[in-house]
Amino acid sequence: MESVANQQKSLKALLDEKKDNRRVLLLYGRDDAQHYLIEQQEALTEYRKEMNERDLDVIVLVASEVTEPDRQFLMSQFKLVPSDDFAGWLIGKDGGVKETYKKPADPKDIFGLIDKMPMRKQEAKS
Repeated sequence: MESVANQQKSLKALLDEKKDNRRVLLLYGRDDAQHYLIEQQEALTEYRKEMNERDLDVIVLVASEVTEPDRQFLMSQFKLVPSDDFAGWLIGKDGGVKETYKKPADPKDIFGLIDKMPMRKQEAKS
């Protein structure tokens, strides 16, 4: 799981790099509600194999570590409401948002959604 705070590039640049090759679960949490981020990450930890099979990367954003340009990008592209305790977005390989989460999601539900995607069905056949 990645943190944008450790990156030298913008969130947009990071997502652009992953487009066409990787799916992304983008997670955002306010500092006083990091327990939601921890809960989501812990739930996913048991499913590394399934995440790899589905080309799924997780990017974690903690509000205090998000730069102002990245915050503006989140608000304009992902409709982030900065007062939300937690937000998550499942982003397909095409760069489009496939699902938005307001609370930590069950990994099996995330995988079920991915497995219904046309591109994933093609991958499973290969």
